[in-house]
Amino acid sequence: MTASTETQRPGRLGDPERNLRTDPRTDPRTLAALAPFGLDVNGAPAPLTPDAPREQQLEYAMAAEAGFEAVFAALADGLEPIEGIEHRTETITGPAGNDITLYISRPAGATGPLPGILHIHGGGMVILQAAGPLYCRLRDELTATGLVVVGVEYRNGAGVLGAHPFPAGLDDCAAALAWTHEHRAELGISTLTVAGESGGGNLTLATAIRAKRDGMLDAIDGVYAMVPYISGIYGRSAAEREAELPSLVECDGYFISCDLMGVFVEVYDPGAAHATDPLCWPYHATADDLAGLPPHVISVCEVDPLRDEGLAYHRTLLEAGVDARSRTVPGACHAADLMFRAAAPDMYLATVQDVHDFAAGLTG
Repeated sequence: MTASTETQRPGRLGDPERNLRTDPRTDPRTLAALAPFGLDVNGAPAPLTPDAPREQQLEYAMAAEAGFEAVFAALADGLEPIEGIEHRTETITGPAGNDITLYISRPAGATGPLPGILHIHGGGMVILQAAGPLYCRLRDELTATGLVVVGVEYRNGAGVLGAHPFPAGLDDCAAALAWTHEHRAELGISTLTVAGESGGGNLTLATAIRAKRDGMLDAIDGVYAMVPYISGIYGRSAAEREAELPSLVECDGYFISCDLMGVFVEVYDPGAAHATDPLCWPYHATADDLAGLPPHVISVCEVDPLRDEGLAYHRTLLEAGVDARSRTVPGACHAADLMFRAAAPDMYLATVQDVHDFAAGLTG
């Protein structure tokens, strides 16, 4: 390959020094929002590797959680509250005798059953909380379109709600699904869509696969996974990642990086004991694993390291005969369409509306 051909390749495949700021595809409004945090350029490598002592990994995850929560709180600061929404919480008992908090939102004064969303937050299954400001905002935005939304506070692999490796978080999501399905009438839910982004996209897809295995597919009418974090191969060499999922090199370091994700993989799945288990890493599901699942949407972002694994999962869904649709958000880094309510409102609201339209179009 000649040098001139190499420079034409997208992202860091063509120029290893490229970052969100210098990649011409990046939406400039998102760059302006990320710049105050220094996230418009590629950060320093993670200070440890997946073979570091677990105690150090957990400390690193705790620090990463604090950093992300601070950024998300700043992005949510100053947004006008959304009126006309009723909120309540429900605490259910998880499979290990643990408490699982469910955050329930419903349009005030709504009559009759409405489409429902079981929302599973992101954070690599390792950090962040459903109670965080961006997730509270997202649930309210979805609710304002005419949905009943149930947010799940599951056990994380690390951070404030850790340390609980796989399958603790998935167990909690399955328990939340069972409870929500059982209480559809009380909640005023007609159909139920499981939805989540990033690590929540992983748990969204894994919850559907598990429901099939557990004979509970009647609990799920639809699945909407956004920027799903599902391959678990982030710690492999750049050559291996490029050969299998090129975006893991093309966009590495664009807001999130493979070295960070590689550490999170080890925190969630110590010793890679479940490296090809679809319940842990749904990318490895076969068409047989997915056959018979309800309709899906897989939403990815153009300049996201995780873009190609989401698209690959969509292809496996189609191979399995599942009613599935994919969408790509142009110019967006990882989960940009769910972060920048103020900076890029059209991008944000387009995703919110698409989730609503999908859920509203389902039949139970």
